[in-house]
Amino acid sequence: MSKLPITKHPGIAIVTVLIALLLIWGFWPRPIMVEAVKVDRAPMTVTIEEEGQTRVIDRYVISAPVDGVACRVQFDVGDSVNKDQVLLNISPLASQILDPRARALAEARVAAAKAALESARQQAESAKATAEFYNGEIKRLRPLAAQGVISKDALDKAEMEMLTGEAALRSANHQVRVAEYNLQAAQTALEYTTGTDSNQPAVRVPVRSPITGKVLKLPRECEGPVRTGESLLEVGDPAQLEIVVDVLSADAVKIKPGVNVLFERWGGEQPLEGRVRTIEPVGFTKISALGVEEQRVNVIADITSPSQEWQRLGDGYRVEARFILWHEEDVLQVPASSLFRYDKGWAVFVVENDRAKRRVVRVGQRNGLVAQMLEGIIDGEYVINHPSDEVEDGKRIIEH
Repeated sequence: MSKLPITKHPGIAIVTVLIALLLIWGFWPRPIMVEAVKVDRAPMTVTIEEEGQTRVIDRYVISAPVDGVACRVQFDVGDSVNKDQVLLNISPLASQILDPRARALAEARVAAAKAALESARQQAESAKATAEFYNGEIKRLRPLAAQGVISKDALDKAEMEMLTGEAALRSANHQVRVAEYNLQAAQTALEYTTGTDSNQPAVRVPVRSPITGKVLKLPRECEGPVRTGESLLEVGDPAQLEIVVDVLSADAVKIKPGVNVLFERWGGEQPLEGRVRTIEPVGFTKISALGVEEQRVNVIADITSPSQEWQRLGDGYRVEARFILWHEEDVLQVPASSLFRYDKGWAVFVVENDRAKRRVVRVGQRNGLVAQMLEGIIDGEYVINHPSDEVEDGKRIIEH
């Protein structure tokens, strides 16, 4: 009996078997290497971050009350000034005698300035009464909040109203000072718009500071002619600062008055705390660094941290504002990069028995890094982070 051909050539048989095994091994589905992340509970915060800058709340632009020659300004930016302190003098130009019409107009301006001053004083009294009322409310509500009679939101709202009332009172008091300054300017214009006797020395018009504060800007320093209304210098109180942050209009609708803010990278070691006072109702167009037109809105916030912590801040300083829209301490969350769109919703790949299992989930809050899980997943499970196109439902996987 003759032997089979394969038994005559055992080497060919071995090579054939090896080739078959290699083909099977090469085409056998291999597990996909993935990164698995554990589903956990942790604090979560949803914020909006933008750059802003400090701004003096009440800034006063002091202008020339009359045409004339202004002397050299002896102040530098940052110098302290007191209320009614003479900042510089103006030697008026020789003026013509007023005709009846011009004199009547000047007298009418003085009368209007007096009326404006009286109106500002009445508004200041109203703001004072409002501030005193809110202060009394806070003193009444704080014990109730400590006893749990009222909610913390009600107390926060009352504190916000108190801060708004105090800010309105400060602004009203400054408006009274501005009205007094305007009245003085009108009276000065009436007093010094008559002909002067050439035998008498020239009269100099003093320009005084309306408030106690510091010099913020010097548009001009040298002696020279000035026109009525020309800006001479700006003064303000750097101890009264606000933060102006321009945000995208789409983000501005998410921010409400009273929202807490953290100001970071302002130069200090610890972030400063603040609270949104108002969102301006008018937007503006701004060109981004990439040359894209953006609609932005100014958000005004007050610093609530003690003034001792930010006393080195000044007008126009840069800060980074982080508006806290939502925060919870115990949130079931997964990395936002583990989510993908599926059937008009969201889904993740869960690791089960070394296989990827697609699971539809319901997502809550998101902050760009993590996402809140409301349904579809439990604490302690593992999800695949950054799933590639190779990952499919039921595919074998291996963690690296």
